[in-house]
Amino acid sequence: MREPEIFQLSVAAAFEGLTSKEQLYAHHTARIILRQVSPEATDIFDFIMALHHSCDGQWEHLARRAQVDMTEVEKFLDYAAVFLSPILEITLALEIRSSTLMSHLMTWRSWRTVILLQLNYLLGVPSDTSQSTYYLGEGTLDNMDEVSAVSKLVELLYIFPENTRLRKSVTAEGEISRRTYDILQASIGEDEATLQEPDDQSAHCTRIRLIRGDHKEELKKINQSLSEAMKYAANCEQQKLLSGIAESFASGDLNAYRQAQRVWVKDKAPKIETVFGFVEPYRDPLGVRAEFEGILPWAEGYEESNRKGPFEKELFDIPDFASVQILAYCSSLVFPGINLPNYNDIRQEDGFKNIIFANRMIAESQRARGIHMIHESERKVFQEHRFTAYYIWVVLHEILGHGTSKLLQEDSQGHFNFDREHPPLNPLTGKPIDSWYGPGETWTGVFTDLLTTVDECRAELAGAYLIDVAEILQLFGCTVDSKIKPADVVYNLFQQLGVDGLRALENYNPSTKKWGQAHSRAHFGMLQHMLQSQNLTIRVNRFLLQEGKASLGRMLLRLHIYRCTADMRSCREFYEDLTTVHEEALGWREVVLMKKDPPLAFCHANTFLQGDRVILREYEPTVRGLIQSWAERDL
Repeated sequence: MREPEIFQLSVAAAFEGLTSKEQLYAHHTARIILRQVSPEATDIFDFIMALHHSCDGQWEHLARRAQVDMTEVEKFLDYAAVFLSPILEITLALEIRSSTLMSHLMTWRSWRTVILLQLNYLLGVPSDTSQSTYYLGEGTLDNMDEVSAVSKLVELLYIFPENTRLRKSVTAEGEISRRTYDILQASIGEDEATLQEPDDQSAHCTRIRLIRGDHKEELKKINQSLSEAMKYAANCEQQKLLSGIAESFASGDLNAYRQAQRVWVKDKAPKIETVFGFVEPYRDPLGVRAEFEGILPWAEGYEESNRKGPFEKELFDIPDFASVQILAYCSSLVFPGINLPNYNDIRQEDGFKNIIFANRMIAESQRARGIHMIHESERKVFQEHRFTAYYIWVVLHEILGHGTSKLLQEDSQGHFNFDREHPPLNPLTGKPIDSWYGPGETWTGVFTDLLTTVDECRAELAGAYLIDVAEILQLFGCTVDSKIKPADVVYNLFQQLGVDGLRALENYNPSTKKWGQAHSRAHFGMLQHMLQSQNLTIRVNRFLLQEGKASLGRMLLRLHIYRCTADMRSCREFYEDLTTVHEEALGWREVVLMKKDPPLAFCHANTFLQGDRVILREYEPTVRGLIQSWAERDL
């Protein structure tokens, strides 16, 4: 494994600009427990922390005690740093399985075989080559008809799936084999309720139960800190927000969380933002259950925009936009920006927020990912323009990518949110639309496993398509008179599309023919749609950029309309064909892997109470500094 590149998420200057009350609010909302998505992850995390505490971070002392060479310790530190940021990249564990240090120190752990065996687990539908602790038990996803029936039942009971996991067990009662599906709901409270009893008179001998109390110990600690943070909230809205989040963690009821999100959206441009909960479904192979996430940034800006059409939500008039500094970002992926909440009814009725993480974006200005794919004569110019092009792309991705599209819907009363008698024309067919979301149907439920990658692709396309609009570039200071010229930004962005499309192949598993990351699949699909040459050195013809934009526009229109009209069948046919990796692309993948960029890791600051004062501590951007930062969080 290559030594990771570590970037410091520096926040000291911004933190000093907060009032004492705001600093206390920030301190208490940053105390969070990460949940993992592999059976071994918690033990591995505890093991890394125990080793650090055993030598007080003096790793040379540990090497002498364990009687191993210091180079072996350095390999372990590289592994630990990548494991901790982003949390839980399972396949990375396999690259140090031969380390002498691991053999010496892990003999007493029941999970040591996960590191030492020649396995190649990826996150995905449980199988011989992939795993997911969203789905527990033997063959939980073998019968998708039963899984679908479980999903429909909980939907009817208004039990949201984001904070749940699914466990299957089978018991034999005479000649009858009874299957039980347990819905494990994250909550502090513990109980269980049977939602469906098995029917002995039918072939469907299936019991469905709701069991509360999943992740209860972690949620208790989080709620303790949320209670403290409420004392220092800036206004009633922030108190209601934290109270609603805490209530949902206590009961498991996501209706309380959803109400809190409505409050959050209406709290415009707060000094300190708060994002907590089961938010993003990227790690669920079915795309419905969400990973716990905690982000604590403070805002620095606000912008607004307008314009909407028949396939656009009515509430796009004033999107809340903020550029923020992150104190804590607890998630498996540290995104450069987010657009939340994910609940579409809240987005259409109350609005949404766009947040760009400024100190996360700085890493993009310093890191030359995939620059070796650019022709040597253009690398200097590419590096000079990369950050500007990437930043504008991300902003447009969040505001006009995730921030647009209206889902055409029929509700349970037979009412439509569009003119049913004179429906809008489908621009793909020129005929009136003939599909929409039925009563109770959601974007998540209809598009299932394609949900995350299609939405990310649509957002990436929107940002890339609009980046040549002069009025937009002017908002970012890019004019014909500026140092960074508009034409160069557009040219650079198309180079990035090529680089990202090729680098995406790092996250494709040819054995399972599965993509491991939603954004990567999207980037490869975009490249495939535009591809004019098949050379691993990215060369963009400036005179053909308009043809490239037209290609992006055609792809964007398809995904946008498929999403708005619930046309899953057409979407799957189009998108799966586009993102299929053929033999030639597998050859590209081999070349890409030979020059794979080093892993990226982020080093967060910590806060500590000294009397009534909050002290901020930042750490060196090294593997040792990163591990120390986690050890001092005292999780």
